[in-house]
Amino acid sequence: MNIVPAQEIKRRGIAAVDEALAQGPVHIVKNNRPQYVVLTEESYRELLEAREEAALARIKASLEDAKAGRVTRHANVEALLQHLDSEPAA
Repeated sequence: MNIVPAQEIKRRGIAAVDEALAQGPVHIVKNNRPQYVVLTEESYRELLEAREEAALARIKASLEDAKAGRVTRHANVEALLQHLDSEPAA
């Protein structure tokens, strides 16, 4: 993990982060706890794209389930939530 203490950023400025970014995402620690992660713009865009692709894949799978009749109906929201709580985690 690529870590830079917040105090180092106070002391050296953004140069401390720039140097660390060469090795990947930078985890910034404040008060001995991880507080922030700094990414390059390219890495950030890749992360957003991957998230969008995953969401689209879930939507497509849900549509395929619906077309195949793999659906359940519930009388109300409470019944749906109870059903979801009783399912094993994926």
